[in-house]
Amino acid sequence: MDVLEPTIDTPELLAVIDRLEALLEHSELTEIEVEADGTAVVLRTQAAIAPPPVAPSGPSVASAAPEASSVKVDAPPANAILAPLTGLYYGAPSPGAEPYVKVGAEVHVGQVIGLIEAMKLFNEIKSELDGRVARICVNDGALVKARQPLIELETT
Repeated sequence: MDVLEPTIDTPELLAVIDRLEALLEHSELTEIEVEADGTAVVLRTQAAIAPPPVAPSGPSVASAAPEASSVKVDAPPANAILAPLTGLYYGAPSPGAEPYVKVGAEVHVGQVIGLIEAMKLFNEIKSELDGRVARICVNDGALVKARQPLIELETT
C-alpha cells in the first residue's frame, strides 16, 4: 500500500489559513475558496453563514450604529487560555464523555482542557495557567481561530 505524503505540512497550511482569514476579515468578501494539490479550504464570514438581521421598523437606526473605523477589538483577557491554532474545538475526549473541564473546576499548568481538530489531527490543548474555570468561551464543536479565548480562569 502506497502512502501519499502531503505536499504542504500542517503548520504551513495553518499559516496559509490564518493569512486567508486575515484577508477575509479586512475585505468586503464573505467567502474565500482555495484548492491546491488536492487540498481545498473554504473560509466564510459569519455574515455568509447566518441570515441577515431583520431591521427594526420605525425611525432609522443607521446613525446610532458605530462606524467600522471606530469599532474596538478587545484584547483577550490575561487570564484566558487561547487557542494555539485554528480548528474545531472539543471539550471532551469523545462524544458523550465527561468534559475535560467544567465551570468552577480547578485547572493546573499542563492540564488538558480540550482538543482542537485541524487537518483531521486532534491536538491536546493544555493550560498555561493555574486557576478556577470562570467561563468556557466556546461551544463544543465550534470553529475557533488561533489566539481566540477558549477558557477564562480566575487565577490564584
